Amino acid sequence: MPVKGVPRVGGPGTTAVVLATVCAALWGLTACGSPPQADNDAESGSSPSPSTSAEVRLPPLHAGFDYQIGGAYRPPAGVRIVSRDRTAAPAPGLYNICYVNAFQAQPGDEKSWPADLLLRNPDGEVVVDEDWDEALLDIGTAAKRKRIAARVNEWVDGCADKGFDAVEPDNYDSYTRSDDLLTAADATAFITLLSRHAHARGLAIGQKNTVELAGLRKKAGLDFAVAEECGEFDECGEYAEAFDDRVVVIEYTDSGLRKAVAAFGDRLSIVRRDVDVSTPGSPEYVRKTR
Repeated sequence: MPVKGVPRVGGPGTTAVVLATVCAALWGLTACGSPPQADNDAESGSSPSPSTSAEVRLPPLHAGFDYQIGGAYRPPAGVRIVSRDRTAAPAPGLYNICYVNAFQAQPGDEKSWPADLLLRNPDGEVVVDEDWDEALLDIGTAAKRKRIAARVNEWVDGCADKGFDAVEPDNYDSYTRSDDLLTAADATAFITLLSRHAHARGLAIGQKNTVELAGLRKKAGLDFAVAEECGEFDECGEYAEAFDDRVVVIEYTDSGLRKAVAAFGDRLSIVRRDVDVSTPGSPEYVRKTR
C-alpha cells in the first residue's frame, strides 16, 4: 500500500544483511544456495515446495497498467494489466491482479480475527500500523502462520473463482513495523505458504514492495513484483533484476513518475496514481503514465 511518510527499509545498504539474516534464521544456512531442511514445521516437512512460475500465467512485460485497488472502473485505453481489490470483479480481457491484505487486518476488521492472531507487544496491546490504522497479524510462529494462511487462502480462492490471473498479498514488510516482534524470516515463511496455495489454484503471485527480500523471490515462490514508489526511492533496478523486468510500478508523485519513466520506461509497467487510489470523478483522482 502507499507509504505515508514512513522511512523505507530497503536499499543497497541493507539488502545483503537482510538476506543473510533471513537465510540463517529460516534454514540455519550462511547462504541462500541450499534448500531448507525438513523439520517438524508444517511449512517445510510434508508440504511441497512452491511451484514454478512456468505453471501459471505471468503478467505481460512492459504493458499498460492501472492500479484500481481503491475502486474498480473502466480501464483506460492501452491498459493490459489491472490490479483490483479481491471484492471487485476482474476486468474482461485483461491480465487481472487480485489485491489481498494478507499481513495486516483492514481497519475495523481486527475484531473478526481470533485475538491470539493479532500481534501484541509485551504489555498485551495490539501492534498497529499507524499510517493505515491496521492491526498487524502475528506470523511469528509456524502454527500461527498456518492458521492465518488458512483464512487468507480462502480469499485467494475467491480471487481464483472470480477469474483473476494473479494475487498480490499486501504488507509483506509488516515485520518492519512490528517493533522487532517479527522478522524477515517470519514474513518469508508466511508468504511461501501463500505462494504454494496460489500456484495450486493456478494464480501467479506478486511480491508487494519489500525490496530487501527480492533476492529470495524464487525460494518464496514469487513470480513478479508490485513496486510502489521504486522510482522515488531508486529501487526499480533491484526489482527489475530480481524479477527479470516482470514488474508493475505505482508512483504517487510526479517526481517519482519522471524518475521511473526516465530509467525504466522502456522495460517496466509504470503508472502514477493518487495516494488514495481513488476513482475517476473523485477530486483526488490522478492517473498518469508520463
